[in-house]
Amino acid sequence: MSQSSLSSWAISRRTALKMLGVGAVGAIVSYSRFSKPQPFIFQKDSLNLPLNLSAPKSVVVIGAGLAGLACAYQLSQRGFQVTLLERSPNLGGKIASWIIEVGDEQFKMEHGFHGFFPQYYNLNNLIQELEISDNFQSLDFYSLLFRQGTYHEEVFRPTNTAFPWNIVDLAISSPNRLRWGINLANPGHWQVFRAITGFQIPKSFNHLDEISVADWAAKDFPKGLYDLYFLPFAKSSLNAPEHLSTGELLQFFHFYFFGNPEGLAFNGTKDDMGTSLVTPIAQAIENRGGKIRTQATISEIGLSEGKIEFLAYQQGDALTDIPFWVEPNRAIEDDKLLYYGAGDRVFAAQPGSTQAISLTCPHEGCTVSKQADGNFLCPCHGALFDVEGRVMRGPAQRDLAQFKILQRKDEQIQLVAHAPNLSLMREKIEADYYVIATDVPGVKQLLNLMTGEINPSLKQQIEQLAIADPFAVARFWFDQDFTWQHSYFTSLSGYELTDSITLYHRLQKQFIDWAKKTGGSVVELHAYCYSEKKFPTQEALLTTFEQELYQIVPQLKNATVLHRELVNQKNFSGYPPKSYRERPETTTEISNLIFAGDWVKMPFPCGLMERAVSSGLLAANAILQQEGLQRRILFSVAPEGMLKI
Repeated sequence: MSQSSLSSWAISRRTALKMLGVGAVGAIVSYSRFSKPQPFIFQKDSLNLPLNLSAPKSVVVIGAGLAGLACAYQLSQRGFQVTLLERSPNLGGKIASWIIEVGDEQFKMEHGFHGFFPQYYNLNNLIQELEISDNFQSLDFYSLLFRQGTYHEEVFRPTNTAFPWNIVDLAISSPNRLRWGINLANPGHWQVFRAITGFQIPKSFNHLDEISVADWAAKDFPKGLYDLYFLPFAKSSLNAPEHLSTGELLQFFHFYFFGNPEGLAFNGTKDDMGTSLVTPIAQAIENRGGKIRTQATISEIGLSEGKIEFLAYQQGDALTDIPFWVEPNRAIEDDKLLYYGAGDRVFAAQPGSTQAISLTCPHEGCTVSKQADGNFLCPCHGALFDVEGRVMRGPAQRDLAQFKILQRKDEQIQLVAHAPNLSLMREKIEADYYVIATDVPGVKQLLNLMTGEINPSLKQQIEQLAIADPFAVARFWFDQDFTWQHSYFTSLSGYELTDSITLYHRLQKQFIDWAKKTGGSVVELHAYCYSEKKFPTQEALLTTFEQELYQIVPQLKNATVLHRELVNQKNFSGYPPKSYRERPETTTEISNLIFAGDWVKMPFPCGLMERAVSSGLLAANAILQQEGLQRRILFSVAPEGMLKI
């Protein structure tokens, strides 16, 4: 290295230190530059208690996403008789996989790429227990790519340093360090720096839960810092900045960066998420006598004297005789039809009618769109239905489902299948414990199915739970490959819709094999939280995704699209301002009802998949504690930042 290069590096390092003020901070904190802090132990029993039950006890877990799977797994390993109920045909919730057909071949589709970060301590411990570590591969690094003309590409790699040295390392390596815009002589910037490096539960929420990220950043926030890191990472929480609590963002940043000594690179699965993770957990549950029921729709939860006495459900076809509520959809403009629901679960009805039609295509679940002639067209695979919902052209083989409108309340409508399948298996279960581990729409629906006296405060807590803006994933099969110099999963910034790109033909075995055989490529774009008003239909989503893909990878303009798949849902948990205080906790005033899910208030920092898994293990621990058994030790990053506010 030349003397001029050494001099340039030294100036850059001094500049970074001066910008961040971490020279003084480094002298205060106790972290060594070369010793990595260990995971924080959240929950450890001081007594040596029994591990397993001495007498039979039963548990029903409702919802087989990561939270429900983790809870059911832990309890099944301790001797509980577990029944796991899932409404969908597929286990896994937001990490579920299902079979699709592309030409003459079959592939496993999922809800978008998921990264397994090293500070996912509880999830990674579960993976080690299941002895499935070989199902995962390191991505070594990942990129944050900005639309041309804004910022240089950022590249994140594993580190073994904690705050403040991770910031020093980032400042040294970042090609945008001189554009962060941090000036600690500015009192406002110092307050921002203290807030993001001094996270505490619940103090940070008490200070900043009442303001949105967008409003907080608009006051006096370093523009470069927001554009480069806060905006992309805030959206990756699956909540739009204008609807996300600043307290929640501080927790997110503390968990993923400021309190995390593991670095920002992560692992991905070698196969689809269902094969790599969901199936092994389900097998472990069944190997210990657990029962798993898919396509199980709850019809009643009987409550008496502060306890759940029983649960009734139907198993089979989704067209049951169980009513459900849907909210109005104002994003779709139509002067002849009213729309309800969102994402891939939309319904339409004529004003004043007692009938509604499902707009979910029976082929692969895309949402059909009304055409100028009144017919409905599936934007994904071209199925066509007439104005009554009757199939006119494949690949769909069944008509659109019809529903009766039973009630109207506060602009919501209550629906029930017009021709329900009355031959469905019906079962009533009595258990010692019940765990609700569904998504937010699911827990709200279950609350409406409870019979008996419900505590008004519990009812209000559930009713106030928010749902984030919808997310969408578009996956394209092309007849050509292309050159790509960035990470195989890359975050994107500056596009109207797209937030990330994944090259599946470089990551997962099924697509690698296909690409070798055909010379093609499989590319996925992900919108973490988009505006429904800007993209009210799936046709608008697909059109914009494809336009932006050609901007991101211009080489694909000359390629032929062989197939495309769209996943579009609105069921992620929302964390809006003023929501933390009333968020439900793991245990409830109903003595044998436990909550799990990423909407539950968590006592330690966590996010995304780790939040879901940790909530499920917390729910299991609550039951183990009631039975006098040893709780599972749970881990997190350091619970508080060094510069506590």
